[in-house]
Amino acid sequence: MMKSLVAYFSASGVTAGVAARLASGVGAELFEIVPETPYSDADLNWMDKESRSTLEMKDLSARPPLSGKVAPVDEYDIIFVGFPIWWYREPSIIDTFLEAYDFAGKTVIPFATSGGSGLGKAPARMAELSKANVLPGRVFPPKVSERELKDWVRSLPI
Repeated sequence: MMKSLVAYFSASGVTAGVAARLASGVGAELFEIVPETPYSDADLNWMDKESRSTLEMKDLSARPPLSGKVAPVDEYDIIFVGFPIWWYREPSIIDTFLEAYDFAGKTVIPFATSGGSGLGKAPARMAELSKANVLPGRVFPPKVSERELKDWVRSLPI
């Protein structure tokens, strides 16, 4: 496999665990996508129509700023991008990440964690925002094993 990066956003630690197992399983570098202002529990309250995450997800143009940490995207051919599913799509911070770097000529592979939702339109949105070759991706349960992740990667057309 070509040189790969596992970039992920995790609000509660669930996606971070999957990302770490994926990176370990495929020998990839791990990079955490960190918002400039971390999300509090109140920000993540999806039942509150005025919570930060709810307002961001209602506004498709929302782009929460990233922390100053720079992702080494230009060094990699394949970038796995991980996130929790929010409102049937990728969180807005992923949109910020995809627009912040040049993904031309790269393959982006979404992976997500969810309590029951699929990827929805996330791969299509990600392709539009990144201008990369975005593969369909997959949603995983929180306790997916490293072996299952390795098997998934071996099944990909990369």
